[in-house]
Amino acid sequence: MLRCHLADTPMEATARLKEKKGEPVDKGRYQLLVGKLIYLSHIRPNIAITVSLVSQFMLDPYSFHMEVVIRILRYLKSAPGKGILLIPNGHLKVEAYTDADWAGSTDRKSISGYYSFVDGNLVT
Repeated sequence: MLRCHLADTPMEATARLKEKKGEPVDKGRYQLLVGKLIYLSHIRPNIAITVSLVSQFMLDPYSFHMEVVIRILRYLKSAPGKGILLIPNGHLKVEAYTDADWAGSTDRKSISGYYSFVDGNLVT
């Protein structure tokens, strides 16, 4: 992917991930890429939501899901300097917020997310 086209966002705003769209892809390669993206999303929270969406298809990935994973990689290449900036604030206050979405689910699975701050810095 050295000469790939760069992406401005990790996923298109209008993209809807469906269970079986396109052709089946190599499950091992998909799981390897998404696993690495899950690890990376701990220090790059700007990809966390998209990575959580593609990780729902680890057992049965299709070409459309792989295209979204490749788009995440293209986005990461376009934004190498973006990441978490930690600034010392002189206190160790821990704050956490969470939310869940049941309305957008057609398969009885919920989508949830959370944010946690340490010393006023977003860490997860």
